[in-house]
Amino acid sequence: MAQLFAQPFGNHNLDEVGELIAHPHTVVAISDSGAHVAQIMDASVPTYLLAHWVRRERVLTWEQGVRKLTFDPAMIWGFPDRGLVREGYKADLIVFDPRTISPGMPVAANDLPAGALRLKQKADGILATVVNGEVVMRENEHTGALPGQVLRGSLARGSEFAARHAGRV
Repeated sequence: MAQLFAQPFGNHNLDEVGELIAHPHTVVAISDSGAHVAQIMDASVPTYLLAHWVRRERVLTWEQGVRKLTFDPAMIWGFPDRGLVREGYKADLIVFDPRTISPGMPVAANDLPAGALRLKQKADGILATVVNGEVVMRENEHTGALPGQVLRGSLARGSEFAARHAGRV
């Protein structure tokens, strides 16, 4: 039988964490850019926020929870045309069931180049993921559609511009 061990490394007082999560200036985002895919799995942060802090603890409303996962990070990272469902905005959508959304259990897979190990994690209660108007995931299964594109925020766009035009007058 396979075993999975978790070692919390901070924020052990969940009452204090709830206060932090509810603060209007808190932005929920986490990534190590995949540097530790064999040791940690942080992909569950959004579904945990919705399942635990919204549905279970009621620290946030559904609207506040979704905003913390969409609009707030889009603004911080320099994507002013994203994060809202609004005419003129680009909107990728997640269709989920608020009664059942939650993180699934991580599983180990040896599917990286040369058979290297990584952790994978799906979510319960997500019915579909829509990117650029195409359904890319339906009930945790990829549809084969690949309509996405790489996004670069204003900081990255600024540094690319500076690099392209360095030394020019």
